[in-house]
Amino acid sequence: MTEHVDIVIVGAGISGIGMACHVTRDVPGKKFVVLEARERIGGTWDLFRYPGIRSDSDMFTLGYNFRPWTSTKGIADGASIREYVATTAREFGVDEKIRFGHKVVGAEWSSERGLWTVRAEHGGEIVEFTCEFFLGCTGYYNYDEGFTPKFEGIEDFAGQVIHPQHWPEDLDYAGKKVVVIGSGATAMTLVPAMAGTAGHVTMLQRSPTYVVSLPSTDALAVALKGKLPASIAYPIVKWKNQMVSFISYQTSRRDPERMKGILRALLKRQLPNFDLDKHFTPKYNPWDQRLCVVPDSDLFRALRKGTASVATDQIARFTPKGILLESGEELEADIVVTATGLNVQLAAGLKPVVDGVEVDPSKCVTYKGLMLTGIPNFIFTFGYTNASWTLRADLVSQYTCRLLNYMDKTGQTVVWPVEPDTAERLPFVDLDSGYISRAADALPHQVPAAPWRSYQNYFRELPVLKYGKVADKGVRFSRGAAESATSGRVKSSHEAPVAVGR
Repeated sequence: MTEHVDIVIVGAGISGIGMACHVTRDVPGKKFVVLEARERIGGTWDLFRYPGIRSDSDMFTLGYNFRPWTSTKGIADGASIREYVATTAREFGVDEKIRFGHKVVGAEWSSERGLWTVRAEHGGEIVEFTCEFFLGCTGYYNYDEGFTPKFEGIEDFAGQVIHPQHWPEDLDYAGKKVVVIGSGATAMTLVPAMAGTAGHVTMLQRSPTYVVSLPSTDALAVALKGKLPASIAYPIVKWKNQMVSFISYQTSRRDPERMKGILRALLKRQLPNFDLDKHFTPKYNPWDQRLCVVPDSDLFRALRKGTASVATDQIARFTPKGILLESGEELEADIVVTATGLNVQLAAGLKPVVDGVEVDPSKCVTYKGLMLTGIPNFIFTFGYTNASWTLRADLVSQYTCRLLNYMDKTGQTVVWPVEPDTAERLPFVDLDSGYISRAADALPHQVPAAPWRSYQNYFRELPVLKYGKVADKGVRFSRGAAESATSGRVKSSHEAPVAVGR
């Protein structure tokens, strides 16, 4: 049997639930389902269960723009974030629209019918849905497995090797020697969280990362709590945090030497007797890769106490007792945690089929960072890499709702981005992080000119996605069935396509 709905949303994490709530609020009457491969709401915040799991963005900007985060805790733990997402789903009734255990395995667009056919695996069987719009809200990495480099001699190691993406619930690390390989947000979360229980924890990094400490509790939120209604206090705190993040990022890009000096001075106060040049001075500029945030100086406190340490070196090979470094030093370990990153993929790795032809997203150009050339009636959510993910996820959801309402009002049924008239291509994500570099060949591209360019700038994208024209030079619409969107031509079964710019 095939079930027909207006919209299929893939993913019940923070992006998918947000999209579902926006559609419920702003496009009433649309019938939709949310297909979720896992058995619970939460996405990232349900999958990751390692010690100390938390956000590295403040919750006033990571929270939804339509539902205030009412706690004064700015840096929240994973369980609290998952509960916030699940409670939001219940409040808006979208939890009843979720089909758990439905892993999307295929999606085909028919221009003749003007419909998507989405196939999902459920209980060992394939179920089908047809829909007018297909919305990919799956985040940006592979949920099945994380990235682990090939380490020579790893089979000789007598202890346990664990990737944080698949943390064992019964892992006992009390009193044991732990080596955490990595220097990203996951490693800097794990090290202080494990240091109080483990015998000793070493963060083994190939190269340093920029790190800054922020209070886990927001002082302005505390000051306003009880004095102003949440509906007023929340926007104030949110905009304050957005401005702080924006200024920090812009300073890093425009005057990196100044930002290096600021970060260095802050570190010197935290670790006055530490070799900062070796362990905390990267060779790249701030925000060439993500800046790591640690709450309440927890990593620095563990380093000062001596319950944790940092080793900056290359791995020569694993040994039965631990890890041999290229310097000749051997780090003994009972447990090695490979916090070595994620495998990035767009739309859960799905390659949609358009009129019988498989479309590789890596060959496409993005339109406003939310559509792909050659794929009709498809929108994907990709948040900010230099600010809270949800800031952009909310904008994408608002744009989607505006687009759906526009099409209903004008009688359009199909929309697709047109190819830009320039051959120049830019990376979709402007970061040099390892997980982005590894996925460069799997991600789409963009071009320098609007509206195909996605700017990593909330204040620049806000007027475009929330208030700007829906019908601009970058998209085409049609009433009725359309010829393949890859051709850039329309053959309407009823009327001519709407004029661009209307």
